[in-house]
Amino acid sequence: MTRVGFTYLLDKYVCQTAANCPTLLGKRVSPHVLRHSCAMVIYQATGDLRKVALWLGHANMQTAEIYLQADPAEKLEAIKSVVPCRFAAATSPHQTD
Repeated sequence: MTRVGFTYLLDKYVCQTAANCPTLLGKRVSPHVLRHSCAMVIYQATGDLRKVALWLGHANMQTAEIYLQADPAEKLEAIKSVVPCRFAAATSPHQTD
């Protein structure tokens, strides 16, 4: 699949999903945002930057360190606002309340 093809499908499914979740229309959704969001979820769930780097395909750990600079709690709050309840209900063993 090409980058353009993936972007096309992502846009298509974002529009379809927005019918059930209208607030999605006001969000910026792109392959890069999706990749970054998934990396943040992996980091929050595992607390292991090596796993994030591996998932992203980063050869250098310093490249993945950008995820340490982001506020995981803020990202999780944003994710919970758009993730279906059945997924948002799962909590990470590394998550603190």
